[in-house]
Amino acid sequence: MEFKFTEENLERIKQEFKKYPVKKPVVMAALYIAQEQNGFISNEVIKEVADVLEITAEEVLGVATFYTMYFKKPMGKYHIQVCTNVSCMLRGGYEIWNQVKGKLGVENLGVTDDSKFSLEEVECLGSCGTAPMIAVNEDYYENLTKEKVEEILESLKNTN
Repeated sequence: MEFKFTEENLERIKQEFKKYPVKKPVVMAALYIAQEQNGFISNEVIKEVADVLEITAEEVLGVATFYTMYFKKPMGKYHIQVCTNVSCMLRGGYEIWNQVKGKLGVENLGVTDDSKFSLEEVECLGSCGTAPMIAVNEDYYENLTKEKVEEILESLKNTN
């Protein structure tokens, strides 16, 4: 399946070029833009990013596989990350992890049958002072209780 950036996304990448003296440092932003467009980083995405940035596919692959924020397979419409690192763990992170896992019926990096949700256990989301917390796509939810998590999941289930 071929992947090509939309004109709008190519323009976003061109705006990123203005921040650096060469194109190569734009690789992270370009991968993120590609993931927004495609849903995950496929081999075709890697080739297109390499072509646009005029670098090798291996250089792009190295970045895509190093960072966990790039998905290597299709994920759900709502990607839920549950922090279980020390601060979150001490304040109920594993209870929340088990709650979400049980509610969705998927394991780590699993996707629900309807592709609406995917789940990931993460080491740190950088919000230790407001633990426990989860992220749903780009939205952070902090100072969570099991009741708040239930409300979040229910509100997401009721969206299209």
